[in-house]
Amino acid sequence: MNVKDALRSVHLFQKKEIPSALSTIWGEQLDPEHVLEEYPRPQMVRNSYINLNGYWDYKIRNNNKKKPFEMHGKILVPFSPEASLSGVGHQLLPGEELICERTLPAEEPPFEHAHCVLHFGAVDQLCHIYINGTLALTHLGGYLPFSLDITEYLTECENKLSVHIEDSSDTSFHSVGKQKLKRGGMFYTAQSGIWQTVWMEWVPPVHIANLRIIPSIDKETIHVTVNVSAPHKNCCMSAPVTCYVYDQKELLVSKSVCTNSSSGICQYSCYCDINDMHLWSPDDPYLYTLKVSAGTDEVTGYFAMREFSIEHDEKGLPRFCLNHEPLFLQGVLDQGYWPDGLYTAPSDEALIYDIQTMKKLGFNMLRKHAKIEPARWYYHCDRLGMIVWQDMVNGGRYNAPVMTWFPTMAASARTRFPDRIHPLLGRRNCFGREQFLRECKLTIQTLGCFPCISTWVIFNEGWGQFDSKKLTKMFRELDSTRTIDTASGWFDKGYGDFKSEHIYFTRQYVVPDPRAYIISEFGGYTCPVKGHTTTSAVHGYKVFKTIPEFQKAYHNLIQEEIEPLKEQGLCGTVYTQVSDIEDEINGILTYDRKICKL
Repeated sequence: MNVKDALRSVHLFQKKEIPSALSTIWGEQLDPEHVLEEYPRPQMVRNSYINLNGYWDYKIRNNNKKKPFEMHGKILVPFSPEASLSGVGHQLLPGEELICERTLPAEEPPFEHAHCVLHFGAVDQLCHIYINGTLALTHLGGYLPFSLDITEYLTECENKLSVHIEDSSDTSFHSVGKQKLKRGGMFYTAQSGIWQTVWMEWVPPVHIANLRIIPSIDKETIHVTVNVSAPHKNCCMSAPVTCYVYDQKELLVSKSVCTNSSSGICQYSCYCDINDMHLWSPDDPYLYTLKVSAGTDEVTGYFAMREFSIEHDEKGLPRFCLNHEPLFLQGVLDQGYWPDGLYTAPSDEALIYDIQTMKKLGFNMLRKHAKIEPARWYYHCDRLGMIVWQDMVNGGRYNAPVMTWFPTMAASARTRFPDRIHPLLGRRNCFGREQFLRECKLTIQTLGCFPCISTWVIFNEGWGQFDSKKLTKMFRELDSTRTIDTASGWFDKGYGDFKSEHIYFTRQYVVPDPRAYIISEFGGYTCPVKGHTTTSAVHGYKVFKTIPEFQKAYHNLIQEEIEPLKEQGLCGTVYTQVSDIEDEINGILTYDRKICKL
């Protein structure tokens, strides 16, 4: 082990700095009148779309008797008040309340008996939605989309939308990812509020609620499941569902089957044969079009014919396979932070830039780390050909000595850690465990239609880890079409499809295992670029003063340490990371995305 580099990465008494302003070209060019206007849900596109992004009124208040305060003004939605692009510049603290309000557009219903559905991409963390002063919905959880039918709350006069938001951030057990109120090192500025697109659409009373598409290249078919809203029990009789599959613009097949109905929901299911399949891959990211109609409602989406699996090669070594062919995963860690938008990319083009740049550098996989992105990010990975490993967003207490220092210094002791609810791993709170399980299920349900996702990552470096066997089984039952990395880093109990190691301070190696072997984090080489950092701190795992030195070290690492391991069974790697983030200057790109160090 390189003890010097390991000790240098530990910052016990580092002075905490307020990050200085830094902007991306997309933030500099942002038009407040046209903010993230692209259709936010590419898997279910309707003609009816009303974007609610833009300037809203806001108030932040604290009712603490000793320190009461209130501030107000305009906030640019969907940027959090902590992000410079929001125009607010305030860190929402526990005990404070952020209120965002606007008048809804005076839209006439486009047809008789139309229902108005309000959608939020994500609101961090607890929010209460009011329409004209009446509470319409309470939602907990800062990373997943939600919607509500607001038809009954609307009037013929002016309609007011109010969103009341509270965020306990990392002071509680809720899922927070890498956010921290006392940011520094590998933790970043906490954010709150509305951070993804808000929008409305008009739908018929009987309308499509969601889709699930499961491809099978062995059977040359897709299994489509359609959930349809059912205001009355006979909706299945009055609104038959038809699925239309298109190859380019040519109609391949149409089919309609009703298999099950219950009070409030009709579920339709059908199999559609896909002859002469055009398979999806990073080199050829081919997408089919799917249209689904239910009565007068129609949505347009897409799917891909592809299959992810673990199979043995001619030497008997387990390999990650795409469409039954071994594929080495050349991955990079992607945390999705922006200096001017924090969790929110300033534009659709910014999302595309990160994905395309990593592809040009030879990467074919992104590990989305401790965050869930807007649907458009996954759509761009689908159409550009980027495989995704999706982390679950964790919460609870992060115990650095147990979760980082101990397993780094004593690798042999990792497997001896008990696989149960353990206070040292931040899972003492039963409500936190329940919320984590609920959000895991919703994450699979929400993201399951995106072809690019190959792998679910349940736990990272022991953070909040508990009941690994039980959770692996749950994930397998919820989605048998993808692989599972149960424990990325350490505290591996032998579950899931991968032996998954993080190797920063020793020479890279392979551990023989019945499962596929992947180095799911490595590298983390640091190279500060003057004028492109937000603090003077430099957090990383090996420091290089110039870009040429960084490039030489990176290529030596790949050629001398990674390449020889492929013959020994190495199935993939995840280099840390896409971009610098605040103190953590170990990105391939600078934080502002203006310089690519490779």
